[in-house]
Amino acid sequence: MIGGINWLLVGLLGKDIFTMLGWETSWIAKLVYIVIGLSAAYLIFSHKNDCKMCDKGMSGGGTGGMKPM
Repeated sequence: MIGGINWLLVGLLGKDIFTMLGWETSWIAKLVYIVIGLSAAYLIFSHKNDCKMCDKGMSGGGTGGMKPM
């Protein structure tokens, strides 16, 4: 969620959340970005194990699991 909010701020205001908080060159900002990136990578690689639709073998044929109309 932090990453999504940050990209919203970058898109709308041209500033990220840490720049707005005054942490532009802070190691805290870098650490948070690393943690967000690692958690995103974890979700990508563990998605199939956690996804209820993937667990049932519902590929949906590229429709995101939705049945065609």
